[in-house]
Amino acid sequence: MPTATSALDVVDGEVRELIRRRGLDPFTDPAPVRVLVRDVVADYAERSLTSALPPIADPDAVVRDVLDRVAGFGPLQRWFDDPEVEEIWVNEPGRVFVARRGRSELTTTILGAGQLADLVERMLRTSGRRIDMSQPFVDAVLPDGSRLHVVIPDVTRRHMAVNIRKFVLQAHSLDELVAGGTLTTQAARFLEAAVAAGLNVLVSGGTQAGKTTLLNCLCAAIPARERVITCEEVFELRVPLPDVVAMQTRQPNLEGAGEIPLRRLVKEALRMRPSRIVVGEVRQEECLDLLIALNSGLPGMCTLHANSAREAVVKMCTLPLLAGDNIGHAFVVPTVAASVDLVVHVATEPSGQRRVREVVAVPGRSEDGVVELADVFTTREGRLVRAEGFPPHQERFVAAGLDLAALLESPR
Repeated sequence: MPTATSALDVVDGEVRELIRRRGLDPFTDPAPVRVLVRDVVADYAERSLTSALPPIADPDAVVRDVLDRVAGFGPLQRWFDDPEVEEIWVNEPGRVFVARRGRSELTTTILGAGQLADLVERMLRTSGRRIDMSQPFVDAVLPDGSRLHVVIPDVTRRHMAVNIRKFVLQAHSLDELVAGGTLTTQAARFLEAAVAAGLNVLVSGGTQAGKTTLLNCLCAAIPARERVITCEEVFELRVPLPDVVAMQTRQPNLEGAGEIPLRRLVKEALRMRPSRIVVGEVRQEECLDLLIALNSGLPGMCTLHANSAREAVVKMCTLPLLAGDNIGHAFVVPTVAASVDLVVHVATEPSGQRRVREVVAVPGRSEDGVVELADVFTTREGRLVRAEGFPPHQERFVAAGLDLAALLESPR
């Protein structure tokens, strides 16, 4: 007995054949494909009235399902389309998870045998990146800006592990973060002024705490006249300025050559006449090159995984040691103290709400291998409030026409 599913399969087959004949690419040019699918479904529905073809009860549902198959990511597409879903991950074909508002849940989506591998291949098609036994990990950006990470066996036990961090930029400015409850108005005005004054800002936090979103919002406060160079593993930053050059890392080719690591990008950025450099995330020895750039007077910002602002500073003092045996704490610690001006720490509350927990200043001094810090804003009783500290380089605020004392005046 024919079913609605068999009707869907017939339409799917006809659409794929027409796409092949017309040379259409559903990913780079989806608009003609959407028109094609609607035309095929309408034609099929008309033919089914006078033939043995199984009828279509809901043409709109068939259009949506066929588009998910040929121009989307199959059963996972519904989670891409759900605005509340922040991340999708697959541990095995029968275990698909999503995260909403910072909380994970197991979905009812089940992928068929071989379907997950086909979806990963489709996701990687537009990225120019690959995954195989010689390269069992891959990071890539999907056409919508979502970030893909895949690991294959035998690094994993049996099934490939897939993580898709959707590009859900819920805020484009510090004012929007204030409206969303991520930070206070006073802290936003201070951070906006600090960026305009050219202070070096480190954004720290855990996974999915909102570091990249916060960094994007800080980038929106960069003066429009500046030339900004961004360096990332994969493109995630969106800097709303006219003079921006964005660069991302590159994997080695099949012969193992051609790799471009993040450290190389930071070095190359210094040759491109930057007014400011922004590094998406510092993880390894590229931290040394960034510190050297910041220490030379070039303003910059970056993100870093850490559990607190103080731990972020400690990590900044440790990562450069990976660059070589000739790099020691005697050089790194005072360099961090002189190069980093502010650390903004963001964290996820148990409710899933992302909040800035503290803003810490680095006055520029260190003693006995420890960088001195001063709290500018801290969290008390669940609220971000003004602390006692002041940022360094107060003369830069004056030069930019900013009244630092008024910005940090304790509200009455």
